[in-house]
Amino acid sequence: MENVKVKDRFVDEKTGIEYIKQGDYDLPNLVLAPEETNYTIGKYGRMKLNYLKNHKKAEYIILFMDGKLNRYLHEIDIACEDRIKTIISQLVKQENVTEELKATNQMEWVCRTNSIKNRAEEIAFKEIIYV
Repeated sequence: MENVKVKDRFVDEKTGIEYIKQGDYDLPNLVLAPEETNYTIGKYGRMKLNYLKNHKKAEYIILFMDGKLNRYLHEIDIACEDRIKTIISQLVKQENVTEELKATNQMEWVCRTNSIKNRAEEIAFKEIIYV
């Protein structure tokens, strides 16, 4: 492990981490990178955040330390919403849930529509959130 010293600072070439000499100790010079923008995070982004914190801690810490966590969660939120809309439109056509059904049997239409939405969310969760 070779180090390049510059006054009281040096960079460990193996890890790329900068250290600062404080008395007898070499402390890592770690700072949080400022996030580029404050993104809005919706339901699916919050679900992904919870999953990362509980099941993928290393990935969560890396995204957080690099200042990319909010953007990543925002992108997950958008991707999930788009995927759910696509699946819903496909299932509505496939199962023939039409405006005619809505006009003739409203309760059946609501039941089928809710079922389609729930299935679409479960598919998106398995494809995007819980990976």
